Amino acid sequence: MEAEIDTDERTAPVRPPKPRQTNRGSLPKHLERVEVTIEPELFCACGAERHVIGEDVSERLDIIPAQFRVIVTRRPKYACRSCESGIAQAPTPAHIIAGGMPTEATLAHVLVSKYADHLPLYRQAQIYSRQGINLDRSTLAAWVGKSAFELTPVYDALMANLKRSTKLFMDETPAPVLAPGRKRTKTGYFWALARDDRPWGGDDPPGVAFTYAPGRSGQHADNILKGFSGILQVDGYAGYNRLLKRPARDVTLAYCWAHARRKLHDVTQSGAAPIAQEGLAQIQALYRIEKDLRGVSADQRRAARQERSKPIIDAFEVCLAQNRVRVSTKSPTGEALKDIAKYWDGLCRFLDDGRVELDNNPVERTIRPIALNRKNALFAGHDTGAQNWAVIASLIETCKLNGIDPHGYLSGVLSAIAGGHKQNDINELLSWNYPKTV
Repeated sequence: MEAEIDTDERTAPVRPPKPRQTNRGSLPKHLERVEVTIEPELFCACGAERHVIGEDVSERLDIIPAQFRVIVTRRPKYACRSCESGIAQAPTPAHIIAGGMPTEATLAHVLVSKYADHLPLYRQAQIYSRQGINLDRSTLAAWVGKSAFELTPVYDALMANLKRSTKLFMDETPAPVLAPGRKRTKTGYFWALARDDRPWGGDDPPGVAFTYAPGRSGQHADNILKGFSGILQVDGYAGYNRLLKRPARDVTLAYCWAHARRKLHDVTQSGAAPIAQEGLAQIQALYRIEKDLRGVSADQRRAARQERSKPIIDAFEVCLAQNRVRVSTKSPTGEALKDIAKYWDGLCRFLDDGRVELDNNPVERTIRPIALNRKNALFAGHDTGAQNWAVIASLIETCKLNGIDPHGYLSGVLSAIAGGHKQNDINELLSWNYPKTV
């Protein structure tokens, strides 16, 4: 007997599976094209010659492994047979490594491989050895140190340019450094100072400058920011409060809603937390508004925030005051609410200034490559090596922010420096001023 079918039972309609969409990407137009024509048999079985009526064209990406070459420079000597005026010979071209093996393009390749592609020097040495080029890691390290020394004026110009802005981001991350004579590492810090005005259409190009410091004291932030005045967007680290004690009181701190959200999110992971979930919903509403305001002017963002975000902030403030009375200050929820209340004024600063972002994520994104390089290289050999790391990483990450090829840029800048580029014109070597076709 057949089973009785319940006609009242309702089931969700089964959707037909969507066909898989393959995305093989697109091949850039600037790549060299090598035409390969595959001809069929040109004569038909009947004996007549076939004629072309069309064709199918396909493109595939082909890779030629990196090739090394040797630049042989000859400088002929000339003399006059009619007189004894002396020997004429062209001067030796100037190079960063005077009398050394590498060209400036080779130096740029080593720097980009280490600080952009996160290849430690010993791995680069292994790659070179497969081509029969035996270079000791210490030799590559010397090249890196010399390049960083020559690039330091460009780095200083980048830092000075950033500090002329009136709205910046700042963050810090650990930097393990080998302690001489102690056979172990010590913990220093990279302090990142970043500018990104693209979300509100600012005129200044984006950039980031890293500074190595042996500690995390707020005094280091104060030293780095000498000459800066304006709004500094940071996380909740208390060391930045030192900036508020400046006699000129020329720095205003804006805080990060992503960090506030993280504290509430951590509370929800340990169990039911309706207060924290309510706060997360309000923060999510703020982010939805910010998504709509991406790319409009600072004045437009401020007006829209006053209209749409301020009511959410006002409701959040009321809930914050009410819930802090209801929960224990020592509970996870109470601790999260206390931290948010502590930084409340700085968290609300985005309402009155359209240049201020909702969070500190722009500078945190620039720090990620530092973390990747730290993971692969383990540590810097000494404090000077850590500052060299900061110099080169600053120029490479600023290139990436501006859509510029780091290798082409560093190769061109090192060549310009070797050729005697004037210190007075150092700003011409900043990535957004330097030609992209170097």
